Amino acid sequence: MVRPHDSFASMDTDLYSIRMLATLSGEHLSGAEQLAGVGEIDALAAALARRALEHSRGRADAIRISIENIAQAQVVRGTLPGLRTVQVDTFEMGRQVAKALLHAAGVSAVAADEAMKSLCNGPAAGGGTMRGAMLVDALTGQRLEPDARRGVRVSRLGMTAETREILEAKLDACGLNNDHVREALTLAGKVISAEGIVAELCWSDDPDYTAGYVATPRFGYVRFPHMKPLHSTLGGRAFFVSPMGNSRLQDLIRYLETTPWLACNLGAIQGTLTVGAFYESLEK
Repeated sequence: MVRPHDSFASMDTDLYSIRMLATLSGEHLSGAEQLAGVGEIDALAAALARRALEHSRGRADAIRISIENIAQAQVVRGTLPGLRTVQVDTFEMGRQVAKALLHAAGVSAVAADEAMKSLCNGPAAGGGTMRGAMLVDALTGQRLEPDARRGVRVSRLGMTAETREILEAKLDACGLNNDHVREALTLAGKVISAEGIVAELCWSDDPDYTAGYVATPRFGYVRFPHMKPLHSTLGGRAFFVSPMGNSRLQDLIRYLETTPWLACNLGAIQGTLTVGAFYESLEK
């Protein structure tokens, strides 16, 4: 399910997938992961455990950290998408501009509205947050993920040390060098590399973080500083997919959840646009 230009030859060094999943009172609290070399494992494991214990929604009462060797021949290389920020003053404006971007990318108004409604009300079955993302038909808005409580969790992804160094320097210059942006950009890179993905919509369930984004193969990663009210704990991800049969859908899910993906290049990190300038860019 990978787009053809993301295929590549084997890695020269061993990689490990290190993943953390934290829960509080039986509910999902936090999750993160990275592809890393053997020399980075100790520091990463400690950092992931600390994140779970210092989460803004509470201290985890259960933390699972798994470490798995990744066969070199399995790894797919890719490119992190370019990043732009659109200066919106309210979350209502952020969602409005995000809908316009989704429409330009090929998502119907019905599908965009349904996905946003689910994120606002809690996308999991019965409300609340999900460990993974919704899969949404980009035309009809129908939910396609096999498990509406768990969703589809993108896994086994990371970036090379060289790419990380360049990215952090560029994000520093924009005041955006934080875990939220780096990890979301990496995840978006893997998601939009998959055949059948039209766009991704996301805003965080972290109560202190109001930003969100839309990522598409054509427009890259577009960040909005406000996509939800401050202190809201409802959020998540929606992956909009083109119409496809069940076999292709299962291939897509396997790619997102199990194929190791490593970013080795970086798109342009740009500055902030006004809403008017961004609308003009969509028309070009």
